[in-house]
Order: sequence, then structure tokens, then C-alpha cells
Amino acid sequence: MPELPEVEVCRRGLVPELEGALIKGVVIRSPKLRQVIPPELLSLLPGCRVMAIRRRGKYLLFDCRKPGVEGCLIIHLGMSGNLRFVPHDLPPGKHDHFELVLADQILRFADPRRFGVVLWQPGPPEVAEQHPLLANQGLEPLSDGFTDDWLHDACAKRSGPIKPVLMDSHMVVGIGNIYASESLFRAGISPVRAANRISRARYALLVPAIRETLSDAIAAGGSSIRDYVHSDGGAGCFQIQAGVYDRAGQPCLRCGGVIRQIRQAGRSSYYCPRCQH
Repeated sequence: MPELPEVEVCRRGLVPELEGALIKGVVIRSPKLRQVIPPELLSLLPGCRVMAIRRRGKYLLFDCRKPGVEGCLIIHLGMSGNLRFVPHDLPPGKHDHFELVLADQILRFADPRRFGVVLWQPGPPEVAEQHPLLANQGLEPLSDGFTDDWLHDACAKRSGPIKPVLMDSHMVVGIGNIYASESLFRAGISPVRAANRISRARYALLVPAIRETLSDAIAAGGSSIRDYVHSDGGAGCFQIQAGVYDRAGQPCLRCGGVIRQIRQAGRSSYYCPRCQH
């Protein structure tokens, strides 16, 4: 599933082409993905200008406006979705479900598994985050508020292993499986250690490790594990430089020990027992 870095890379790729652009038309080929695509988008969006493209967690927010209409188009890429710019004469594929028609090209949303979301929230930009899908989102890990003091206090009553806690989007958004594993490796913290048994000093190592991991992933274009591609069709390459993720049985790049793989909350966790405790 595309996580925070992949969605941020997508947002940055869309901005130069889409921000400020006029929407000429809308095409809905599949009425329902994870939820029903509002049919009123067919009349609401044409004539709107995309004023800004924002990200909240793993959601993309397109602020749209025209006389008499102001609102936010909310898109989630789901498990396998992607947004790509294509020429007008390129026929749609089997999994192309939604598109915005622009003057010189089309922004096309493909989603083979149909777990994505295309929704509408009327009102000014600040109202968008009141949408039920966004209202319970946790703190952004790249925001100024994400500090070691905040994370230590947020985990004070969390007795579960730290890795699944970091992946709880109600507490902090966008730290997916690969980035949680890599952040804990960089901080030297075992994924099985109880969140409330980690000292404030060690959280002071974990917070910058999370920030650096996410920033490095954004710089690398994200991670293309399965279906994820950029808006220009390119792939991310962060997984190539991973320290522990998907390296079970291989030597640790730091100490030479053997990387282990375990299951936590239904997901694979990778770590070095020598370096992480």
C-alpha cells in the first residue's frame, strides 16, 4: 500500500502540472471503489480550478473552486492505485476508473484492487479535514509537533510492541511497514519492545530516525514494492537501500549479524537482534 512517502512523492509530481489548472471534464467509469464515487462530481468539477494540492496522512486533497462551488476532492490510492498523466488519445485500461480531463492531458486514476477512494467534501479548505475519513487521523510525523516528548507521552500507556504502535494511524499517520522497520533499525530499538518501556532518551533517537527515514524515502521516490508508480510512470527505489526490510537471513549491514523476520499484527517485521534491543 502506498504510504506517506509515496503519497507525498505523488503530490509533488502532481503540483507542477495540476495546481492552477482548469478542469474541463470528469469521467467516472466505475461507480464504486471502496466507497461510491459521488456522481455529482460530473457537474461539480468541470469549470473548477485546482487551487492547491495537499496531503493529509495517505490522502490527497485537491482544493477546487469556481463561482458557486468550493470544495475538496479527496483521493486515497488504496492498496494498488496510482495517478498518472496521460494524453487525450490514450484509450483507458481495464482498471482505469476515474479521470480529470485537462486542457492538454488527462489525470487518470487506476486501481486494480478497487480499494481506493474518490470523494468530495464541500466547503473551504480548512473544512476538508472534518471529513469522517480524515477527522481521526493522527499527527503528521514530519510536522513540528512530532517530537520525542510528544511520542514518549503518547506511548506512555501503550504496552504493545512499538512497531505496531508506530503504524497506528490514529496516533501518527503514514509510518507503514517498511518505514517502521527501517526507523527502528536506525534507532537501534527492537520492534518487539513494549512502547511504554522505551525511555525518553531512546525516543530522542527514534523521532529523528523516523523523520530521516521518511525524508530519505521521499528523496528516493518512495518504495515500489508491488503496484506503486509515480505520476510520470516511474518507480520508487527506497527499498533498494533498506537496511533490514525484506532482508531476512542476510547479514546486517551494520554488525554482520543475521537479519530476522517475525510476524506482528499480521505483518512481517525485520530487525537485527544484535543491533536492536
